Amino acid sequence: MLSTDTGAVRDARLETLSTVLAGLMRRYQARVPDVARVLQVMTAAGLIQHAGAVENDHIAFRTMGVPHLGIASLEQIFLHYGYTRHDRYNFATKKLTAYWYRPPQAHFPRIFISELRVPELSPQAQAIITSYTDEVPHDPVRDLDLDDGQAVDAFLHQPLWRTPTWADYQTLLRESEFAAWVIYNRYYLNHFTVTVHNLPAPYNTIASFNEFLVAHGFTLNDAGGTIKVSADGNLIQSSLVAQIVPATFADEHGGTLAQRIAGSYIEFAERRVLPDFHDLPLDQLGREHRRDGFDAGNADGIFESTYTHQTRKQES
Repeated sequence: MLSTDTGAVRDARLETLSTVLAGLMRRYQARVPDVARVLQVMTAAGLIQHAGAVENDHIAFRTMGVPHLGIASLEQIFLHYGYTRHDRYNFATKKLTAYWYRPPQAHFPRIFISELRVPELSPQAQAIITSYTDEVPHDPVRDLDLDDGQAVDAFLHQPLWRTPTWADYQTLLRESEFAAWVIYNRYYLNHFTVTVHNLPAPYNTIASFNEFLVAHGFTLNDAGGTIKVSADGNLIQSSLVAQIVPATFADEHGGTLAQRIAGSYIEFAERRVLPDFHDLPLDQLGREHRRDGFDAGNADGIFESTYTHQTRKQES
């Protein structure tokens, strides 16, 4: 049994976690207009009563696998608040490693953190990346007061290295679109995920919800198909194509250069009831009765929501 002091520490950390997550979502929504649009059409159709009623399945971050950064650094924040790490995923072609993190309480979103295996890139790409990341001389999370939610929120939205040049961004884009996204966006929230299975019928499946999105003019990521199904058939996902957002790059002459690049996006998830719980009444089903975790095949296609072959649809 937890002592009163231990319980107070836990409660304080959960409150801080709420502050951090609220900060992430506030800034993410400000930069991704599709969020407001999706919530608006869902509310208008009666799928939710208000924007705050959406259940967030998970949020995701992208990182660089270099000294002082990457998963080992970023995960410290969420482990501090009671998240637990699960399941390593390998994306060989994309040269990525990822883990997912179960929240301390079910109303918090899961977290998915991916990392680019920088040493597997070409010498040119490695040199570009480390010319920026070498500006981080030690693990920056170790300097944070993780019990100060405002400080953690600010950290997750601050530049970790100088503004990249457009030339460097384009060079990385040709070899690793993931690398190009991270070199500009750093720890910016990559996506949040609408939980579809708890929506009212008939919109509580990815198939029907995708039709709803398309009917309202949204563009779906079709890498691996617009509907992505796990090997066991119990995790079904889809995502919108990332929005093209204004970005300011450095130029070689000390000035700045305005461009438009892939920003963040929205994902959708349907988690089916596990076989052992098929007989449970609908009103008794909780998160623990449904498929948990992630699927590498699904995630591989979801990553491409920010890739050029998808985002060009936004400007066609």
